[in-house]
Amino acid sequence: MADLAHNGSFLFYVLAAVGLCSIMIGLAAFLGGKAQGRSKNKPFESGVDSVGTARLRFSAKFYLIAMFFVIFDVEALFLFAWSVSVRESGWIGFIEAATFIVLLLVGLVYLWRIGALDWAPKSQPSSSHNIEQSK
Repeated sequence: MADLAHNGSFLFYVLAAVGLCSIMIGLAAFLGGKAQGRSKNKPFESGVDSVGTARLRFSAKFYLIAMFFVIFDVEALFLFAWSVSVRESGWIGFIEAATFIVLLLVGLVYLWRIGALDWAPKSQPSSSHNIEQSK
């Protein structure tokens, strides 16, 4: 009987979520603006007319930095959860948290050493330096 109640409540939750989404989409289609025109269909951002294309190419380093941010953001989340239960976890929890921090710090130092965090373009040697080397 408890299993039936559990499945029934889940079914009610799914139906309620689908129904609420359907109602919201239906109301937006019903109540939304219907006017058409050249200026209505133009992209508009913060009072400035858009110029050019929105298809920009980003460097792969941009995505690497984003992934690093997510990794260290998850670290902060784990450390916050650990700090809430620090009294219950005791010294074992402290050692585990310290190990976790050290492993991530080693990973950050590794990324720094291989240049994965360098955003600046490589500097070109000056032309006088090249002339002196060729002599």
